[in-house]
Amino acid sequence: MNAKNILITILISLSFCACNHNTLYSHFLPVSPVGWQQDSVLTYTFPVHDTLNHYDVIICVRHMETYPYQNMWLFCACGLDSLKHDTIEFFLADDRGKWLGNGSNQYVEMPVLYEQNILFPDTGLYNFTIQHGMRDERLKGVSDIGLIIRQSN
Repeated sequence: MNAKNILITILISLSFCACNHNTLYSHFLPVSPVGWQQDSVLTYTFPVHDTLNHYDVIICVRHMETYPYQNMWLFCACGLDSLKHDTIEFFLADDRGKWLGNGSNQYVEMPVLYEQNILFPDTGLYNFTIQHGMRDERLKGVSDIGLIIRQSN
């Protein structure tokens, strides 16, 4: 085997090892490039088959460095048939304006722990909705919103 084949084999092996088998759901939805309309609701639908294990729910915000605020308010709802509604605020930048989270080029990705160590009471298809709660009719600078549900450690 030459060095190139060995390197390819190692990279493929690492990619299989990097997969998180504890992730129940992970999906990102894009936001319109002209801005996230205040009445635009992002909907995520995921199956729950396990009511015994505990899960963490993470909302992941991808925004551009041009996002005009330090914080963000979101209206969230989750449930099987009837939805439980919630409002959350989190910070995307510190007091000096330095972005929190991970960034590359002009984008910053900020994971926010929404719920920790929860149990889903029933099996079935759950819906999770996210809507921005900022004062702007059209919130600019947001590119994607993701929902990640993984088994608690």
